[in-house]
Amino acid sequence: MSERVLIRDIPAHFGETVKVQGLARTIRDQKKMLFLVLEDISGQVQVAVHKPSNPEVASALEHVTVGSALTFIGEAVHNPGVKLGEMEIAPQSVTVESLAQTPQPVDENSGPEARLDWHYLWLRHGKTQLIYKAQTVFEQALRDFWTQNRFLELHSPKIVPEASEGGAELFKIDYFEGSAYLAQSPQFYKQMAMAAGFDRVFEIGPAFRADPSSTRRHASEFTSLDMEISWVDGHEEVMRWEEELLAHAIGKVKEAYGAEIQEQYGVEVVVPSLPFPRVTLTEAREMLAELGHIIGHKADLDPEGERLLCKLIKEKYGHEFVFVTEYPAAVRAFYHMRYDDNKTTKSFDLLWKGQEITTGAQREHRYDKLLEQAREKGIPIESLQGYLDFFKYGCPPHGGCGIGLARILVNLFELERVSDVSFAFRNKFRVSP
Repeated sequence: MSERVLIRDIPAHFGETVKVQGLARTIRDQKKMLFLVLEDISGQVQVAVHKPSNPEVASALEHVTVGSALTFIGEAVHNPGVKLGEMEIAPQSVTVESLAQTPQPVDENSGPEARLDWHYLWLRHGKTQLIYKAQTVFEQALRDFWTQNRFLELHSPKIVPEASEGGAELFKIDYFEGSAYLAQSPQFYKQMAMAAGFDRVFEIGPAFRADPSSTRRHASEFTSLDMEISWVDGHEEVMRWEEELLAHAIGKVKEAYGAEIQEQYGVEVVVPSLPFPRVTLTEAREMLAELGHIIGHKADLDPEGERLLCKLIKEKYGHEFVFVTEYPAAVRAFYHMRYDDNKTTKSFDLLWKGQEITTGAQREHRYDKLLEQAREKGIPIESLQGYLDFFKYGCPPHGGCGIGLARILVNLFELERVSDVSFAFRNKFRVSP
């Protein structure tokens, strides 16, 4: 017998001999019976061994430990008395593929750092794997939405000659006889695609920030979800694209795993209604001031301000999302388009459950304006010339946004840290495993 049966598919094979493979989750050794819970990516099943009538299998399992990799061949049995799906395996043979050492260095009582030190062991748990199942559905839903709407996928370079985000820290690397940097975002290359006539583009890829912050929502390497759209009338059009995108993707996650997320994490996946509420930054300041929370005139919202604003929006509109628009030019990148007052940008942040998940804007596509705004920010023009050249020979009006995947997942599961949803987390203190 060579074909493996996943645990979730066992009910379709009741009464048949099947091969199941997985890791030992729990072992309960009694006088005449041995019960073992086997787990694979699809679920768990009980393996029941009657020792007197099956001495060979019982002997093979005598020293098996939790975490060991096992292959069972046996009968798939429907047993209404078994809590795990009313099914069990009555084994005819077992192969111990790999014996796990014991005790394991991490368990449910371990702290966050220990879980990261031994993250692959922590990821074995079905509850944790659910995060990555939902992530897979979410990303596929994004791709489906984008491709159905004529977006082209980019794979922009991650070794770049200059910064793409003003003010953010860069990782400098040796590059042959010179130096280069790890990309903070695909921003410049998305705009290059607009100048190339690609019309609409998206990318799902890594980004790097040498940010010394060690908060619960910062990482040195993360996955960025980006899109850019030509011929936009303003940043409002970009916001419409994003809210439709997110509502579609969250809906697909709810359809596939909403019940499991509710069961395992106690969180209801709410598919957002359209349109999302919108407030200007000035309006947000006024709303927060009424609660006694004051932010500076030119300042961005602080984390507490984001949390309070989302609470107010939820109370007023019954909505988990809110776009905050029209940020001052002083706190936005030089390439954000400005209103005629030259002080306010056609930009936005998207907040969800008290946390910023997106920054977006209509971009400035006019060469002379980009020169003027870069000089105003004190950015050396020679360091930007390769980027500025994109706009010398005609470029359509365009805009776009970048979304942090980890922050999406943190909010979806209502967890505390981006490290909780990162396959292999990186910050200033961690570069392994």
